[in-house]
Amino acid sequence: MEVSLLSLSSSQNLTLKPSTNPLFHFHPSKRSKPPPTHIRAAISRTKKEETVDTVKTHLENCHLIAAIKYKGFTVKQFQDLRRSLPENTKLIVAKNTLVYKAIEGTQWEALKPCMSGMNAWLFVHTEEIPAAIKPYRNFQKEKKLEENDFAGAVFEGKFYAPGDFKALESMPTRAEIYAKLLGALQGPAIGLVGTLQAPARDLLMVLKAYAKKLEDESGQ
Repeated sequence: MEVSLLSLSSSQNLTLKPSTNPLFHFHPSKRSKPPPTHIRAAISRTKKEETVDTVKTHLENCHLIAAIKYKGFTVKQFQDLRRSLPENTKLIVAKNTLVYKAIEGTQWEALKPCMSGMNAWLFVHTEEIPAAIKPYRNFQKEKKLEENDFAGAVFEGKFYAPGDFKALESMPTRAEIYAKLLGALQGPAIGLVGTLQAPARDLLMVLKAYAKKLEDESGQ
């Protein structure tokens, strides 16, 4: 392309050719364009699917799931809480809709009353329920997080509201179950009858503990 400019003489034209020097080339600023809408939607869908899969993975060998109201938590508080938990418990933050999608059609669907507000989800992979819950209770008391209570939990298919947590926190430990069972077996028959008349859940835990003890002894 050639550009004609009017010279000092009205009878002459000054003709300029574009410079071949790359230093004088003008390049308009290039702005990175956001990815197309369909790509952003695909990425979002993939992340949601990954979250659902993560929740489903945590459901394996899970004994209890509890929802914790975490609104107002600082990043440091959340990190400190995670470090305070035992290895057999996992704490994740996920949208209620995605968690419900993962538990729908399972015994954990009883968590439905917790599907509101901002929740962190505690997955307990041990039968020692009180020991798994206690670290958060201690953390809650230490950090004065009265408003960040448990929103609810499911244990053995039953929903426990915040006011019902005392029953979970006072469940006997494995050592207490062993002691109770051995005491019943070694004591008078009335002691064994008393054990057999205990609530079904306690009796089941006693029997499981005794079976585990026999297995451990046979393996030695």
